[in-house]
Amino acid sequence: MTTMEEAQSHRWNASDYARHSQGQETWARELMTLLRLQPHESVLDLGCGDGRMTAEIARRAPQGQVVGVDLSQDMVRHARETHVLPNLRFLQANAAALPFEDEFDVVYSNAVLHWLRDHRPALAGISRSLRGGGRCVLQMGGEGNGVDVVRAFEIRTSSPKWCGVAKAPADPYGFWGVAPYRAWLQEAGLVADAVELIEKDMLHAGRAAFTGWLRTAWHPYVSAVPEPRQEEFLEEVTNEYLRTHPPDAAGVIHVRMVRLQVLAHK
Repeated sequence: MTTMEEAQSHRWNASDYARHSQGQETWARELMTLLRLQPHESVLDLGCGDGRMTAEIARRAPQGQVVGVDLSQDMVRHARETHVLPNLRFLQANAAALPFEDEFDVVYSNAVLHWLRDHRPALAGISRSLRGGGRCVLQMGGEGNGVDVVRAFEIRTSSPKWCGVAKAPADPYGFWGVAPYRAWLQEAGLVADAVELIEKDMLHAGRAAFTGWLRTAWHPYVSAVPEPRQEEFLEEVTNEYLRTHPPDAAGVIHVRMVRLQVLAHK
């Protein structure tokens, strides 16, 4: 998204996200293995969503304190109601204006920071939030992420049927590469340990799962369509994508993704 004000204009449906975010959860669990988490450590989960991974972190750090933050009030409410642990709390907070200072040993974030066009305020907040020697493990959409999905959206948006109805957003995501990110980390007072683009194959178990993911993960495109026609639009985008990327023999739909993975310390 271009600004945090625009981010707030896109309402997240926590229960819908929970049903259609299996791909994000799979990668979040893979990323969690890089945390090297100690039982006593304090952890900030930046962009905690429905709180599933935050609760898992809290179970792995039973003597520490874990805080999950998300911009979406609905996500925070859902997380608070669903995941109750003595060392876990959830707060509504803006990733570009984090309210913490020298509080955490670890900052973890998966599939979140690409919602910001400008990542520098978030990286500055991550640096402020960390204690000296603290570390961050971040993964987000990177340069080239989801290009085939973007193409399907743009083809349908520019078609005669939709060109007067839907307006394709201009650069709604912050999909960045390695070189600018290394510079931004240094600017924020963080030392880059590893910054890399990683190609991923996202799997969806059939058409309904794929369409549900489009609804939740690509809503800058979906919300550009009047709500009564969004499901119709999603069906056509699904058809457009499947025209050139049909399901495999098992009925699984594949999406070519690129993640920017960042390991750094203060």
